[in-house]
Amino acid sequence: MGINLSDIVAPEPRTLEDFSGKVLAIDAFNTLYQFLAIIRQPDGTPLMDRQGRVTSHLSGLIYRVSNFVAVGIKPVFVFDGEPPRLKARTLVARGEVKRRAEREWREAVEIGDLATARTKAMQTSRLTDEMVDQSKRLLDLLGLPWVQAPAEGEAQASAMARAGQAHAAGSQDYDSLLFGSPRLVKNLAISGRRKLPRKDVYVDVQPEEISLDATLASLGLTREQLVDMGLLIGTDFNEGVKGIGPKKALALIKKHGSLEPALAELGVDIESKGEVREIFLKPNVLADVDISFRDPDADGVRHMLCDEHDFSRDRIDAALEKFGTARSEQRQRSLDSW
Repeated sequence: MGINLSDIVAPEPRTLEDFSGKVLAIDAFNTLYQFLAIIRQPDGTPLMDRQGRVTSHLSGLIYRVSNFVAVGIKPVFVFDGEPPRLKARTLVARGEVKRRAEREWREAVEIGDLATARTKAMQTSRLTDEMVDQSKRLLDLLGLPWVQAPAEGEAQASAMARAGQAHAAGSQDYDSLLFGSPRLVKNLAISGRRKLPRKDVYVDVQPEEISLDATLASLGLTREQLVDMGLLIGTDFNEGVKGIGPKKALALIKKHGSLEPALAELGVDIESKGEVREIFLKPNVLADVDISFRDPDADGVRHMLCDEHDFSRDRIDAALEKFGTARSEQRQRSLDSW
């Protein structure tokens, strides 16, 4: 889930068109989980092909990415590698949440409570190695680059943005700010009209951009102090201090300047706090990555999605047409500028 800074961070509203011509380093696991959670049947069942294989992740990739490309966005998907050892506790806890949600989903389906069933089903999403391999294959066929991070995908995406290889990191989590990305873009995968969980209310979800420098200036913090705040609140790598949310953490760090005296006031300690700081401030990332965009292999995409996974050929052709239109417009702009 990452750290939650929504109470103290002020995002700027954006449209997809605002990122035309820009490279966005997108946290692949975060985005694929969004697709798996949202793209479901009314009772919460994920999309599947005739053989019962889940295809929600592939559906999200082809249709959402074609919308990115249609407006000139250059997406680069960054995949997680080996998680830091301190993430093990978080991964175990997530597994327990999924198992409980699966039981509650089945119970809701049995009694015909489809609203609850769908809400619970969204919490059961599992991204398998096979799904990751399928996603990489589809991106290859679409001519879009992807990067295999050595550790956290969000850390690698942030490093790429920091190095100027990308305009921003794209994720639903705020961790990119702690990892030092100069900009974070949220809601790329889920923009549009969405139903609020457990409510019969729909809202328009639009992309948002958050500037690290503007955030630090507004809060009166350094990035190191923002990381210390994160440790107080709790991250994927530590539990945090009970009862401390973003506002209390901000007040404590501004009062004391750093984590240790804040912990002394609270009379508690955080295990492995130095190691957690290192994860954010000196992450395990590739220093240089190769990013190149190619024309899609349209026949390969059709074979994979239509022949192997039963997608509608008309819908896939419409998505592929967006790639062709975008390429033509890019070539025309290049000629005009020349």
